[in-house]
Amino acid sequence: MTDPHNPSAADTDDVERHPCPRCGVQPGSPCRSRGGAVAGTYHTGQFTKVPRLKKALRVPTPADRGPGQPWRPGTPPPAPVAEDAPGGDIRIGYARCSHLSQDLDSQLDALTAHGIPRDKIFSEKISTRVRVRPQFEKALRMAREIKAHAPHCRVIITVYEMKRLGRDAAELTALADHLTAHGLVLEMLAGPLPGLYDPTGPGKLLFAFLAAMAEAERENIRESTLEGLDTAARKGKHGGRPPVITDDMLHTVLRRRANGESVEQIQPDLIIPTGKRKGQNPSVASIYRALAEHAKREAYPEAIEQAHTDFAALQPGELPGPRTPATEPAR
Repeated sequence: MTDPHNPSAADTDDVERHPCPRCGVQPGSPCRSRGGAVAGTYHTGQFTKVPRLKKALRVPTPADRGPGQPWRPGTPPPAPVAEDAPGGDIRIGYARCSHLSQDLDSQLDALTAHGIPRDKIFSEKISTRVRVRPQFEKALRMAREIKAHAPHCRVIITVYEMKRLGRDAAELTALADHLTAHGLVLEMLAGPLPGLYDPTGPGKLLFAFLAAMAEAERENIRESTLEGLDTAARKGKHGGRPPVITDDMLHTVLRRRANGESVEQIQPDLIIPTGKRKGQNPSVASIYRALAEHAKREAYPEAIEQAHTDFAALQPGELPGPRTPATEPAR
């Protein structure tokens, strides 16, 4: 934490690496007050861009910047840290959602705002139940390659929250161990465990606990979904696309075929009432499939009823019994 009375040069240099969104000073300059003098402390919007200072309440302006004096530009902004320089952080972002209808923009914006360039952000729409996720594998491959070429850098895999990596406790724990074994660091921007993952001591225990909670949450969602589908099915509501051939259309086809008309003659008079093809004619193949399913439904009850009738007509002496060696015919 920054000493409020004696800020370090590294803190102030990192703060002034960014422009201030409040007073508009350029990188390399201290913040200025409304009266135009150098502000006594950096504005929150500027120093919170430095990860290690995000939780600081205030970062004072160094005395050599002239707090309280007429504003003047400060020191030139420090040169950006090279990727192969010792102690440099290289972040690779990963964003994921489960369904095609979901939006990734919020995750991508958060990763970009965290300072990760777009060419180092990988995203995909894929369920956590899929064990192999192509874009995540690419992110891991890039991280391992960077670590191999710049062993002194800290390579960080950044996700928006833990659930973006998965919802299986064993898988999440194995993934964290895999990253640690390859010298990579895991970072989460939100959720119950924000910040860099600590693979030692309480950090590992807390990560395992939250991973188990994520798995339990997924199971609760799954059970609730299945219960909802079962309740809807009992009420006669089934998911999926509406049928092309409705009961009224099938009744029309059966009636007109009984009068001698062919399916090809009936098809132009049928109109699909709902769905994407609403207002169009069903295909001849759809009509034949509906007729085949109807015939199968009608034939099955009749076959069962006929079997019961035949069984009831048998005399007691005619009931087939188990075969014995004495009654079994010779071969």
